[in-house]
Amino acid sequence: LLLVAVSGYVVAARRTDAPWARSYSVFLKLALLVLGIRVVFTVVLGSPVPGTHVLFTLPQVPLPDWFQGIQLGGKVTAEGLLASVYQALKLAAPTQMRSAANALANPARLLKSLPGALYEAGVAVVVAMTFAPNLVADVTRLRAARRLRGRPDTGVKALLQV
Repeated sequence: LLLVAVSGYVVAARRTDAPWARSYSVFLKLALLVLGIRVVFTVVLGSPVPGTHVLFTLPQVPLPDWFQGIQLGGKVTAEGLLASVYQALKLAAPTQMRSAANALANPARLLKSLPGALYEAGVAVVVAMTFAPNLVADVTRLRAARRLRGRPDTGVKALLQV
């Protein structure tokens, strides 16, 4: 959590107005979505971590024998939720850290600083690093164009049309 907070502060303090720098908030939302989905799955499907502090109990759905090891509903414990949050942070923190690196790194300057022998590998790394931030910038630009044309730019249908 400390690394995520420090990288977020550095991005907030040093981010430029470049197109790749605007992708940080999108990837931060993606990391929070990963965290939320993991916690919801733990609540609905139960946690393998035993706990003594029961927060609440959901109605349990009986499942066939071939679903052994899976439960729907049941007791939701504080220990299970904390373990779930910890596991989700192991997935969300690297996503946030990569987005911080993407938001701060200038791909052209990175490519110029490499020695000639590493140019081809550097081009591959720069393309890989800039694909997602450029995709976010393109979607933002397309949504703005849809708004200017009087078309809706929010919701699932508008996102699918983009």
